[in-house]
Amino acid sequence: MMNAESIKKASAVYFSLLKDKVIDENSEHFQTYFDPEVRQTVLLLADESGTYIIESPKRIQLVVQPTGSVFATNFTHLKEKHRQIETKKHFHLISVVIMSFLAAIDRNQAAKIRTKREGISYYALERQVNDLMINWDSILIAKPAFGKEERIDMKEVVTTWKYMEVDTEDYGVKKGNRRTRIGLIASAMRLLETEGLIVILDRDDIPKVIPKTELFERIEYLYHDYDRYELFKKLMTTEEDEHAENPSN
Repeated sequence: MMNAESIKKASAVYFSLLKDKVIDENSEHFQTYFDPEVRQTVLLLADESGTYIIESPKRIQLVVQPTGSVFATNFTHLKEKHRQIETKKHFHLISVVIMSFLAAIDRNQAAKIRTKREGISYYALERQVNDLMINWDSILIAKPAFGKEERIDMKEVVTTWKYMEVDTEDYGVKKGNRRTRIGLIASAMRLLETEGLIVILDRDDIPKVIPKTELFERIEYLYHDYDRYELFKKLMTTEEDEHAENPSN
């Protein structure tokens, strides 16, 4: 039987995770968590509320399960939380931008090391998403039902991107405008930043994104178990990607 003390400690750990999403080895809660009784209770709490704990050697992360979670963020919640997502089609496009970014950093060990050291600029990401859209567009011409099976509205995503304003090099003036492509990329990256998964550098000049270890751990310990992630990743990588230029410029 779990004792009251373990339950109290477990609750403290769990609520700390709910608040910060991550507990690292410097936190008082880190050692507490690994007490077997406390850990068992935390896992139970996580399970009951539809969340999921990722354990890695230096930190513990809390993520929300995609279905059946008390904390599930459906579109409405997400819209309230992040005002920059105006419409469903922008939301889908933002998801594609994030997946494109994940696919770029999750290719191989060399890509991981490089992006961790040099980051990826918003302009490189824009080129990458644009190449992807051109690729999807040409597939749609030959196969209009492309994406149906994967439950992605490819046509809408491609069309929305196609008619978005292309940014001039004058980033400073445009950065607040999410109707431009760079503005949309900035919105997508802000979502990852809010989750504590990336660092954004040179925000006012030519911004770039440095993925944090937390993001790589999340990919490794969580997303790799999801078939949907692997399916998305396949859709994101075109043949040319295999011999892509260095994405850091």
